[in-house]
Amino acid sequence: MVEDAYQCLVGILASPEGAKQLVCGGTVSSLCEAYVKQNHGWTNALRILTSLLTSLPDMCWKKSCNELQCLLVNLSENFDNEGGSHKFHLAEILPILTETSWGANCLRHLSRGLLQIFSSKLSIAQRDTAFKLAACLSNVYGSSWIMIDGRGEKGKFLPLLVNLACVEVRMALEDPMPLDSRQATATACYVLVEMGIQECTKEEGHPVLRDEQKLQLLQVMQEACAAVIYYLHQMGWEKMEDPFVLASVRLLGAWLAEETSCLRPEVIQLLPFLVHYMQTWFQRGVTCRNQLKEASQMALLSSSWGAVWPGDAIRFLLPALCHLTAEEAPRKILISEGVPALLCEYYHLKWEMFSSEEGMTAEGKYEVQLSLQSCCGVFLNLVVTEPALVCQESCFVTLLKLFMRSLPEQLTKEGQLILVANISTLGVMMSRLLASSQVLQEGFSQDFFLAVIKFLSRCHVVSSEPDEGKPHVALNDGYVEAWADISELWFLGVQAFSACLPLLPWLSSLVLTSGWLQDILCLLDKVSPGSVNLELVTVLQGLLTQLAQISVPCRELIQHHGGVEKANIYGMAALEQCLSEMS
Repeated sequence: MVEDAYQCLVGILASPEGAKQLVCGGTVSSLCEAYVKQNHGWTNALRILTSLLTSLPDMCWKKSCNELQCLLVNLSENFDNEGGSHKFHLAEILPILTETSWGANCLRHLSRGLLQIFSSKLSIAQRDTAFKLAACLSNVYGSSWIMIDGRGEKGKFLPLLVNLACVEVRMALEDPMPLDSRQATATACYVLVEMGIQECTKEEGHPVLRDEQKLQLLQVMQEACAAVIYYLHQMGWEKMEDPFVLASVRLLGAWLAEETSCLRPEVIQLLPFLVHYMQTWFQRGVTCRNQLKEASQMALLSSSWGAVWPGDAIRFLLPALCHLTAEEAPRKILISEGVPALLCEYYHLKWEMFSSEEGMTAEGKYEVQLSLQSCCGVFLNLVVTEPALVCQESCFVTLLKLFMRSLPEQLTKEGQLILVANISTLGVMMSRLLASSQVLQEGFSQDFFLAVIKFLSRCHVVSSEPDEGKPHVALNDGYVEAWADISELWFLGVQAFSACLPLLPWLSSLVLTSGWLQDILCLLDKVSPGSVNLELVTVLQGLLTQLAQISVPCRELIQHHGGVEKANIYGMAALEQCLSEMS
């Protein structure tokens, strides 16, 4: 009778609305109980549960959350304790459940079970199944899912896993003709290699890997990435539609985000393909952007690739482009292939997504914000190293207009200080180069420069805690947390602003009416000179000297506040000379 009942459930499941009716009818809870208690036909229960969780995961969890949690615990314990073929059957099923929140005990069982598998002699099918489960866990948890008891054991398992994944990648890609049957496994191994890259570059907390382990892993990961480059050289141009190529580009982007000196000739040779690939998928993404499927999901595990979705290849390569545009040889190739115009278009598209409040999760918005900040890093490299390009390419004028429209509003929002620092500094540096452009006329750009002044002027304050009788200079509370990320941008921004003053005659009066000049003078008057570091003294001297040279009202205000005396106290020789000559 029980077996007949399972046959009925299988028949209902095969009907168009069957899965939905089973979930609504409470079947999931009953099947979980049947499996956990190992009732007659429990293998059928697991098979039907797997189908339901694959087709209607959200609905299953909403209807039977507690029972499914018990199932997770039971499955993970079984996976840990099993020693036969059922262990590998569980390894095939468990990836379906990795999107859920596994508890620490479950992860510990899964870690031990996978360590047993990878420490044993395996058939290809068994190894593939284990790779896919490990990759699913890594995709959700990074390396934190590896919860083998004791730090030393984790320090052994993680290198073992990454080493095996690198070997698999090389075996699959160095003979790419029969690759189709190995794509799912190779993609799983990509995830594990990327986890290894992140672990080797981790600086905070307690590192799992010793330095010698990191060096050994870096070597094998470099060999795996060399195989990826070889594959893209051989097959990339003719397999543009294949999501496996996107997965390969993603892994290469993760490697190049941390290391561009190794494999440098090979990477430079591959750049035309990478740019063409980014351009192709960006254009397709623009035409299909209502299809909201995460590129990262497409580039990860799938037993059947199904329809090809537009992937954001640019996002995966942005950190690498930040490094590559800082080097002359790759930068020249990227410019000749049209990367500046492409990234300007990409920035506009991402900005539309970021500024829209519809249809985006907090996590998705943060990802877009990171992409915008990375774009600014690339643009900053181009502005510094290729100033003539900024004047020649019309896309930079369009980009500057967007900066000018967006910064005033962005300045008012919480949690956006890093992006504000990027837009402010980059916008001012571009303004210096494009000072003769129509976009820099006072009426159009005044709000932008007022927003820049607010960002720059709010940074330093008089400390509320006196130091030896006199207050010292301190960071504004709102700037403290982000200072490691924005300090260089802030100093660059003040220097670029100073350079804009003689080019934009109306700008000095804006400094005066905004109160920034008076704030600087009051700050220097109130704080202990010893608390103002040399770097801050240098940029403030540059700003004050420019203001004194080009604006009589600014010079008079500086002199009224004892400018010569201040310049002498703070070692601002250029400002002291300027004020003395003009008095």
